[in-house]
Amino acid sequence: MTIRVCLAGATGWAGSALARAIAQTDDIVLSAALSRRAAGQSLADVLGEPRLTCPVYATAAEALTQPCDVFFEYTRPDVAKANVLTALQHGCHVVIGTSGLSDDDYREIDAVATAQQRGVLAAGNFALTAVLLQRFASIAARYIEQWEIIDYARDSKPDAPSGTARELAARLGQIRSSHLSVPLEQTQGVPATRGARLNGMQVHSVRLPGYTIGLEIIFGMPDQRLSIRHDAGASAEPYVAGALLAIRRVGKLVGLHRGLDSVLEL
Repeated sequence: MTIRVCLAGATGWAGSALARAIAQTDDIVLSAALSRRAAGQSLADVLGEPRLTCPVYATAAEALTQPCDVFFEYTRPDVAKANVLTALQHGCHVVIGTSGLSDDDYREIDAVATAQQRGVLAAGNFALTAVLLQRFASIAARYIEQWEIIDYARDSKPDAPSGTARELAARLGQIRSSHLSVPLEQTQGVPATRGARLNGMQVHSVRLPGYTIGLEIIFGMPDQRLSIRHDAGASAEPYVAGALLAIRRVGKLVGLHRGLDSVLEL
């Protein structure tokens, strides 16, 4: 059966790469695209890909007038939640690739998805190396009680921490909180330099030119240290295969599931 997808953010850096990849599949088709700057045009004309004949709309409500099985959210955190809730109310399954949504946002999304009996798969990062980092870190956190997360991104990225870092913190928070030898309130100097406490662990966000997306988690034990790091380059290609997999698997889910590895056999 062909999966009909509405792609929000279809002309963006990651969205355009995903759209071009969908054009080459036999089982997925774009029924609509969402992009304010390209609204009213054909996606084929915007991206120069003749196989992408779907119309481009300015809002999710307009785009969802077209038949849709899966709504793929790849826009901005200030509009992502509203787009997702609109899609769920229209009976769509949803894949979220937009970063910056809070735990409260996800709780609301989960409640609506469960009520609608639809699946939502939220992945802060669709790259295989990022997925493996999260899985390896989950294993390490069961044996090591102290760690900190460092989130790297370009200087123009507005949200901090990244969706990938938030997802990792949420996952590890279900295992345990990281131990602090010196409690934050006993820090001498400037406590903010110790990072933000998120889901029971310290998270630091670096925003500098030269980075695209990166994530590192450092575990420490007496006289030994474990560092697990993911770095991505300037291409959006690392995220395409995982995004396609998410589209194909989300229809089997009900409620919110965080992390691409939730639909992988790892």
